[in-house]
Parts: sequence; C-alpha cells; structure tokens
Amino acid sequence: MLSKTGLICAAALLGFAGPAAAAAPTDPQIAHIAYTAGVIDIAAGKQALARSHNKAIRSFAQEMVRDHSAVNDKALALVKKLHVTPEPNPTSASLSKQADATLKRLGHLSGKAFDRAYIDNEVAYHKTVNGALATTLIPNAKNGELKSLLETGLTLFREHQAHAEQVAKELK
Repeated sequence: MLSKTGLICAAALLGFAGPAAAAAPTDPQIAHIAYTAGVIDIAAGKQALARSHNKAIRSFAQEMVRDHSAVNDKALALVKKLHVTPEPNPTSASLSKQADATLKRLGHLSGKAFDRAYIDNEVAYHKTVNGALATTLIPNAKNGELKSLLETGLTLFREHQAHAEQVAKELK
C-alpha cells in the first residue's frame, strides 16, 4: 500500500511525465531531482539511526545512508566533470517539502510505531523513486554518463526496495 507520502512523492516525481508537461526534464534538472531524492533518504536513514533500537531497522538505515551517500558523491563528481550545474526545479522542491513533512511526522513517533512508519515510508519511497527513474528520468537523460549513473542507481535502489519490503514483512 502506498502511503500518503508515497503518493505525494509519486506525483512530484512523475510530474514531468504527464500530458500537461511542457517539456521533458533536462539533464541539469534530472541531476537535481536524483540528488535531492538521495539527500532525502540519507536524512531519513539518519533519523532512523537516531530514533530506532530495532536491529533490522538500524541495519537498513545504515545501508541507506551509506549507499545514497556513495551515489550522491558519484553524482557530484560527474556534474563537476561535465561542468553541469544541477538545476533546482518544481519536482525537486516538492520532494524536499514533502520529505520535511515526513521527517517531522516520524519525529513524533517512537519505538515500534516509528519503526513501522519508517519502513513503510521507505518501501513506498523506493517504489516511487524507482518508477520515476525507470519511466521518466533515465529515458529523458541525454548524457550517456548521467544515464549510466541513473541506471546503476536504479539497480541498487531496486535492491533497497526489496530489502525494505523484507524488513517490513518481518516487523508484522
């Protein structure tokens, strides 16, 4: 089941794909969206590390911080190499706004309630991001190196989704 946050993120990430979209996202916009999505999951992982005592949740959160930091580091190196400035856009702004609301909502929870809400959000978030990568961001990326980095990220983030789904199943 997609959470409210997941639905909002889906709408934000897929905003470029709708018929009302004037144009496909540019590479600088794609870079900003992808980087923003990584920053969001790093922040969520850090929040989980600070709040959860559940071994599986903490392990998953550590993986999110480690992997999304590594991908974002590669993305920063690539945009620097290509002399591209990631371009803020309505999609990345909407993602950030919704992520702030989610962190605030999760910040009021503790114990099992936090663990459940965090992992459910991670499942929904990864489904949304993976869908946007596969259907919008990767197909619209013009630069081959950017496209390759996004494809590598999608492979890794599909593993994250499967891991999150497994942790969620074990919490029931």
